[in-house]
Amino acid sequence: MKAAMIAAAIGGHDLDFELAQRHGRGDLGAFDEVYARYAAMVYNLALRLSGDGDEAADLTQEIFLRVFRHLDSFSGRSALKTWIFRVALNHCRERLSRFRPLTLPIGEETEEAGVALADPGRGPEEQAVAADLGRQVGRALALLPAPFREAVVLRDLQGLSYQEIAAVLGVRVGTVRSRIARGREQLRHLLDRQGIAAPGLDTLATVENEEN
Repeated sequence: MKAAMIAAAIGGHDLDFELAQRHGRGDLGAFDEVYARYAAMVYNLALRLSGDGDEAADLTQEIFLRVFRHLDSFSGRSALKTWIFRVALNHCRERLSRFRPLTLPIGEETEEAGVALADPGRGPEEQAVAADLGRQVGRALALLPAPFREAVVLRDLQGLSYQEIAAVLGVRVGTVRSRIARGREQLRHLLDRQGIAAPGLDTLATVENEEN
């Protein structure tokens, strides 16, 4: 099993590098493939960091313009997903720091910033309750200091490993673990202050012992 996972990872890296090379040769289909694979990922990250759907859409376009311009510089030393996350995060930081603080004031968060907690197996009433809880968690998440919010979003909402997050943020794995733990703790404290119980959010409140 482990050997198969390693082989798959190597194959993925080869495909990533091949896409970058094809793009460098002027193959527009390569960029279209990259966009199809990662557009939703980038939009979701921009939405969590900006708290606004329209702004997240604008950020996504700007991020992929940067990807288009610099994709041929991708060296394959990391996964393409990690490289794109790094481009996306840096652009979000740059743009949002110019136009608004990265931590949103209470009362200015949009519904779109909510964390999706809906389960297709639930009935309409349960779906509505889950959607409202998602918005409340999204508002609390927006109040975290940027370093903690970035780490929690990348881990718990985007599913990156600790090593991937360290590569994206340019910090050590130990720093990543610390930021995630403190971010989860602050998030739970914010929810507790509002009297919000958050079933199904265990991954946002528990530090795993796994080695990822």
